[in-house]
Amino acid sequence: MDEKILHTAADWWTRLRDPNGAGATMEQWLEWTSADERHLEAFERVTELGNQLGTLDDATRQQFVREFARPGPVRRRWIPLAAAASAALALVGGYFAWNGFAANTAPQVYVNAVAQNRNITLPDGSTVALGGASTLTMRFSHGERHVELGGGEAFFQVVHNMQRPFVVTAGKVSIRDVGTAFDVRRTGQRVTIAVTQGRVQIADHGGAPGSNATGTGSLEAVAGQLVSYDPATSAMSIGSITPEQATAWRSDRLEFINEPLGVVIANVNRYSTRPVHIADADLETLTYTGTIKTGAIDSWLDALPQVFPLRVSENAGQVILANPERK
Repeated sequence: MDEKILHTAADWWTRLRDPNGAGATMEQWLEWTSADERHLEAFERVTELGNQLGTLDDATRQQFVREFARPGPVRRRWIPLAAAASAALALVGGYFAWNGFAANTAPQVYVNAVAQNRNITLPDGSTVALGGASTLTMRFSHGERHVELGGGEAFFQVVHNMQRPFVVTAGKVSIRDVGTAFDVRRTGQRVTIAVTQGRVQIADHGGAPGSNATGTGSLEAVAGQLVSYDPATSAMSIGSITPEQATAWRSDRLEFINEPLGVVIANVNRYSTRPVHIADADLETLTYTGTIKTGAIDSWLDALPQVFPLRVSENAGQVILANPERK
């Protein structure tokens, strides 16, 4: 393979990773790859190198990059590639999902097990912290970056790009990034959005405006605000929240502010080794505010009768919350 072509391919690889790159960059790249079949072959080899780097452990990868950086006529030409690949390992695997030949990509689904948290880097450089028992579906195109939270919780740190809006949908609610970090929790059709940085535009696709929304069922929230969508009334209400509260679940703490016990238990179940069931519907509407440590859920359940008029029992491996008079 011609070294000059490989060097140019490495340069294209780096330029296309820039989320603020102009749309013309893609057109120029397509023109370059179609000019000579060796160009696309070289670019695929560069991308493959990045993928190989991504499979290495930290120590081996660092040694790999140092080897590329050693003096020498060939290695010097590869220094930009080695540095870029080292800085964007998590992004390389998603390259063709973001800048592929098709305008739209196949959906990519992320599913976490109960009590499993993990961090995900999306092809555009945005990051997602996905909570326990949560599902996320990513659909990226050249015109929009769309993510759907099927259930659970996720914290988004978005790389802003006006040409490709970043939109999160959760049930009937959509959240559009305006240069932002924000948390979204979906419990059934109930959704809460906590903004920790910047601002977001929130729309209710149910069509009914919230108590603090405009007549079109939308509003804009800024850092420090908590927006709650209640599917029973199709209303969005605004409160306040600190960044520490919004992301407490990432430090093994579940924070709730004036939320129905039914919602609290549904989220506790995303981290509990034993499923918790509410036997009497009237208990679900009780309002709870407080912190639950995910490593001490059993202790919290044992203390719950001191807070609410209910009884805690165990049956067939699950915890039952019921009215005291229930037999």
